[in-house]
This record gives sequence, C-alpha cells and structure tokens, in this order.
Amino acid sequence: MTTVTIEATDGGSFGGYLAIPSSGAGPGLVLIQEIFGVNANMRALCDHYAALGYTALCPDLFWRQEPGVQLTDKTEAEWQRAFQLYNGFSEASGVEDLIATVNFLREHEATGRKVGTLGYCLGGKLAFLMATRSDADANVSYYGVGLDNAVGEISAITKPLLLHTAGKDKFSSDEVREKVSAAITGNHLITQHVYAEQDHAFARVGGQHYDAAAADLANQRTAAFLKETLS
Repeated sequence: MTTVTIEATDGGSFGGYLAIPSSGAGPGLVLIQEIFGVNANMRALCDHYAALGYTALCPDLFWRQEPGVQLTDKTEAEWQRAFQLYNGFSEASGVEDLIATVNFLREHEATGRKVGTLGYCLGGKLAFLMATRSDADANVSYYGVGLDNAVGEISAITKPLLLHTAGKDKFSSDEVREKVSAAITGNHLITQHVYAEQDHAFARVGGQHYDAAAADLANQRTAAFLKETLS
C-alpha cells in the first residue's frame, strides 16, 4: 500500500492510494470516492480488493479544491464540508482525472491490460459517466446520485456496467429511479440490482444506513461481475 502521483491531462497532478495484491500484479480497479475524499473507508476498500487480487487505486478527486481531504460521516461539520466540496466539484474534470487514473493503471507494472472502475455515491455517478465517456473495461456504480441527468449518454456505453440501486435512496426519488430503469431497459451491457428497502450508502461500513445483508449481497454480485469482466 502506497501513495502515488498521477499527472492530470489539463496540467498539475494529484495523489492516489494504491494497493497491490500479494501476487504482485492483477487486473486494475479504480475505486472512486464518496464526498468524503480518500478517507480510511476508501483505503480499506482498496486493501480489500487487493486481497481479492486486484491492483486497486483510489485517486484524490477533490485535489483542485483541497488536496488530501479525509472526512468521515460522523459529525455535522464534516458533512457540511463534504457538501461544500461536492458543490464545488466539476464532474467533467473528475471524469478526466479518472481517465488519467485508468491510463496510469494500464501502464503500471502491477496491472494487466484490463482496468475497471467502482464507485460509491458521488463515485457511483462518476462510474456511470466512465461507462459512457471512457474505455474502462467494466464499471460498477453503487447508489449513484443524479443518474437521470446522464441517461442521454447511455447509447455511448460499450463495456459492461453494473448498477446497485437503493430503493429508498434519500438523495433520489421514485421518479428518478423509474426514469433511469426505463432508460436502461433492454441494454444488454447494463445490469441493475435494486435493493428495495435500502437507503443511500447501505454498503458503507459503519454508516448510518449500513445493512450488512444487503451490502454483502451487493459485494458478492460485484465480485462475480469483476471476475467475469476483468479476468
């Protein structure tokens, strides 16, 4: 486990937390942060996927505003700061940074040719956009926010996309979920699983809405999906 530096396509550079499997190499996986930065939770996820055999890298997407942000979901002040960063965040620049991260992994000695992405919350939206705007080999979105604003891009998807949708997401609505579900119906590249009774961030260990059974099911589905698409 180490910190690496990734060159941005529009100038400057940003950090990322890299975890390499014990075998020394594996398929690449870009972990995409929530609104709390590359915190202990995201680093633990990198370590988890490295233990499963992936070379996992979580880039600092808030670097243009404040490099090195590490927040939790435990205090009101941290939530307010997280939302400030989210409101000041450029999705377009974030996607470009993620494309640079994918390219970084593809060139890394510990990575095979295939690289996927996996994101949560804000990262869930960005994983969806990576499916529409990049050549990442597979993409996984956990409760992405605002996917309804990107359904017009679905026709650009050329690689498999897995969606984990919270049926009672407080940051979404039934209308939004129905719009997204209708837009992806019939697309053989997109698989959606709806967790009907779950709220946003049901897979965030230690979070307010964490549900172990639902999280375990989603993570098992993700593991099978990644094994199939990135091996």
